[in-house]
Amino acid sequence: MKIGITFDLKSSMPHGPEVPDDAYEEFDSPHTIDAISGVLRGLGHTVTLLGDGREFLEKVLAEKPDFVFNFAEGHGVSRSREARVPAALEMLGIPFTGSDPFTMAVTLDKDCAKKLVQTAGVAVPRCYCLEADAPISGNTGLELSCPLVVKPAWEGSSKGIRNKCLVKKARDLPEVVASLRRDHPQPILMEEYIAGEEVTVGLYGNGVPEILGMMQIEPIEPAEHFLYSLEIKREYRKRVTYRSPPALPQESLDAIAESARTAFRVLGCRDVARVDFRVRGGIPFFLEVNPLPGLNPDDSDLVILAKLVGWSYERLVGTILNEALKRHGLTAR
Repeated sequence: MKIGITFDLKSSMPHGPEVPDDAYEEFDSPHTIDAISGVLRGLGHTVTLLGDGREFLEKVLAEKPDFVFNFAEGHGVSRSREARVPAALEMLGIPFTGSDPFTMAVTLDKDCAKKLVQTAGVAVPRCYCLEADAPISGNTGLELSCPLVVKPAWEGSSKGIRNKCLVKKARDLPEVVASLRRDHPQPILMEEYIAGEEVTVGLYGNGVPEILGMMQIEPIEPAEHFLYSLEIKREYRKRVTYRSPPALPQESLDAIAESARTAFRVLGCRDVARVDFRVRGGIPFFLEVNPLPGLNPDDSDLVILAKLVGWSYERLVGTILNEALKRHGLTAR
């Protein structure tokens, strides 16, 4: 089968003092693209690299792949940027891995995703979405008190979620919001800080998805308030410990699994996703879902989780492809 790979490369993006240092955090290195390509070739497929944007449009029309392994994040700050490639592939009638345009858009909008998941009975932190031009002062309609987690509403891969985003004093809020707005011009989410265990869940499949595993993220240095920030993710080997299964009672693990499957279903995820929770008093609070989880063979959370439960990188990538093929009624050839 001729499989095209869509992606965005960090190395091809402009850099400079005017560009935030996390602007391309979602994008990948050639190492990741080579790793995915190697797995697909090892499964007997012919691989063609399609990229993203105009390059993708030109190449997909010229190359005419049988199937696409979609890994493109999209450029800019639009909340629909991850939906562009799936939308184009749907229009062209080319089957692809992963979720459809609606799910890609709604899950990138953290506020919208929370509201949908909450309608299905999953707990979410109390939050308020501050529109791009709205003043910080005034009645938010919610009795939110510090500590708060303040973050861009339309980002992934922890873009904009820095140590400063854990706001412990109300007087610090205006400066944090102004800084985020400068680097990420979009609505800002002010969210209740949930004191509890940080757990991420990997899922794969369709219909009733399978739980690949659960992973607890614990700070190596105990902290009163732990935020899994970008600074910590960039130094994860020194800053956190990953544990699978989480050190939680079975009833808590069961509740997490049920909530993860519910979020996957309600948001329309397909083939693979990673769902993040904070667990307080045995109750999992939904933070967000990533229907396009990172596949860096060394550093991505889903890959680390897979390794902890005994899955090889080849098995993980191959499973994502096979679930998508089955969903389309196709077999590898």
